[in-house]
Parts: sequence; C-alpha cells; structure tokens
Amino acid sequence: MNNATLAQSYLVKAQTRLKILDVLLTESAFSDVMRESQEIVELALKGMLRQIGIEPPKWHDVSSLMIEFRARFPESVEKEAERLAEISSYLRKEREISFYGDIDFIPTEKYSRADAVKAIADAGFVVGKAKQVINPN
Repeated sequence: MNNATLAQSYLVKAQTRLKILDVLLTESAFSDVMRESQEIVELALKGMLRQIGIEPPKWHDVSSLMIEFRARFPESVEKEAERLAEISSYLRKEREISFYGDIDFIPTEKYSRADAVKAIADAGFVVGKAKQVINPN
C-alpha cells in the first residue's frame, strides 16, 4: 500500500461516514454529529496530505499542515486552505467535549440543530475538496 491508496481509503471512509450524519441529525443526536463530523474532516484532510506526499501526524488537527503545504494542492483547494484549517481547528476543539462532556457540559443538552447543521456543511465542504485532490481508482 502506498500513500495514494491509503489516501483513497481515507476518502472512502470519510464519504461513507458523511452519509450517516443525516441519520444522526434526524435522531437529534447533535453531539454525535459534532464528533462524527470531526472524524470525517480529519480523515479527509489526512487523505489530502497523504496524496501530496506528506505523512500526517498522529494528532487530530492538521490545520497547520494544510496552511504550510497549501501550494501543493490544486488552486481550487489552495485558495480554501484557510477555511479548511478553520474547520479542522473548530471541530478538533469540539472532539472530546462533544463525546464525553464534562461535569458542567452535558453534550446531549449543549449542542443545537444549528450546530449540527453547520458541522455537516463543514464536513461536506472538506470532503468535496478532498475529492478534488485524491485521485479515485
């Protein structure tokens, strides 16, 4: 397996997970939408990095690498590097709290439909950009 095929695998996983977000939204599982959206974004961005020959780190937010290596992406993706990085950073901040919560933060009570809808749109945007970078079989 090489970086290109692993990148394709990440894209397939991201696209598949994207489909489940509507089910979670319908069930009003807004905190789960947040968590799954973060994982989708992480997979898509790491796939993009692999496609351009960058080994992604073992941490969740790769926004700094998206900015650093923006010139290696097609122009349509390069010009959106800031937005991709912002989405990654925002959802990374929500990753643990949306799943585990905290004594003063109950995830099932704190996230709204609007939060979930935004996360779905952001994840869809990132996957769309990933499809522009990662070559399908």
